[in-house]
Amino acid sequence: LKNSKSSGSTLTETKHINKSLSALSNVIEKLQAKSSHVPFRDSKLTFLLNNSLGGDSKTLAIICCNPLTEHFQESSCSLRFAQKLNKVELKALGSTNC
Repeated sequence: LKNSKSSGSTLTETKHINKSLSALSNVIEKLQAKSSHVPFRDSKLTFLLNNSLGGDSKTLAIICCNPLTEHFQESSCSLRFAQKLNKVELKALGSTNC
């Protein structure tokens, strides 16, 4: 947050985005651990991605990184998040016809 220099409504939006990404990270950790409870309802983002993350589908995440040194911390966090995503193996529960 300190690097974004956000204030007012932009700061509020930034906090909401970070909270949603944190919830997504928690869901990914639970999926990776094959937990019996996955907290999809912790945010709107994870609730909307429920079928994509836990269902019979393929999910792709694109991570954008900036090579400039002043963006190193943010890029490093993005790469750690991508590494966490890469470890998750989702198995289809069964095929369904649409």
